[in-house]
Formats: sequence, C-alpha cells, structure tokens
Amino acid sequence: MTYLQLSAWFVAAAVVSAIVLSLLAGRHRAHAGGVAATVVALVILTAIFDTVMIATGLFHYSPEHLLGVHIGLAPLEDFAYPIAGAILLPALWAALRTRRRAQIDGGTDAEAAS
Repeated sequence: MTYLQLSAWFVAAAVVSAIVLSLLAGRHRAHAGGVAATVVALVILTAIFDTVMIATGLFHYSPEHLLGVHIGLAPLEDFAYPIAGAILLPALWAALRTRRRAQIDGGTDAEAAS
C-alpha cells in the first residue's frame, strides 16, 4: 500500500465520520468557514515545519511509495493527517457539546417536573 492510498482511506474515514457527527450535532454543528480556515492554516504550518524537519534529517519517506508531488520538501501525502484532523475534530466537538447540552437540559427538565 502506498502512502497516498493510506492517506486517502484516512481522509475518507474522517470525512464520513465528520458527516455523521455533524448530523448528530444538528444546528450546533461546526462552521464550515472555521473548518476551512483551520485547514488552510494547518496546510501552511505543515508545509513549513515538515520541510524544516525533513531538511534537518529528522525523518524521510521511502520514495517508491510516494506520489512524487511535494510542497517544499513535504510530500503531498503528509498533508492528509492535518486535513483529516481539521475536518473530524470540530465535528466531534460539536456532537459532544450537543450531547452534553441534551444531558443538562434533560436533567433540568426532570428536576423541574418533580
């Protein structure tokens, strides 16, 4: 399996999970603009810091498993993980926050009824 295939599966799982979590979060879901800004920031930071780490020899990739496209010294496949995180984590946070609100509201309603 190439790095690109592994990255594609990872991002696909994050996107599907984010969609499900966003549906669970309802109207309290993560804002698309905030997620997009986070993706842009993480791509820029990944390009900068991975280039520095690769240039200093902290790690390297096996070239036969890479697509061959690089941003700086960072291979394109290296950007999948921050992108997946930027997509998945806000959706998870919104779903958990919605669940917490429902528990708090349910507890308040039950106390008021008694």
